[in-house]
Amino acid sequence: MPKDTIDRMFRAFSDRTRLRILSLVRRREMCVGDLVSVLGLPQPTASRHLAYLRRAGLVNVRKQGLWCLYSLAEPRNAFHGRLLDCLSCCFDEVPELAADAERAQKVLAGGGCCPERVPAAK
Repeated sequence: MPKDTIDRMFRAFSDRTRLRILSLVRRREMCVGDLVSVLGLPQPTASRHLAYLRRAGLVNVRKQGLWCLYSLAEPRNAFHGRLLDCLSCCFDEVPELAADAERAQKVLAGGGCCPERVPAAK
């Protein structure tokens, strides 16, 4: 694996906001608007962190109409996979991440900001 790829991944993991984003998108695909609501960040800040995570190969983006939906990227190699496994174990120990997950559940239960994902009426 190229040295710059390893460096980029570790730099991505070194920021608390990017870790919060990774923790959320590992559970389910989310749009920028939902991440902004959950994390309480300005939209440009969330987008800047998502761009960094994309460049590091840690998240995928999928266009759906006007929306960009982000998800955790599948590991490209064993190193990438082991880093994600290690982080996942650590995520469970951080109370802030549990609070983010709870807020995300509420935001998404209300339909979030992407109308295409509003749950069908029962």
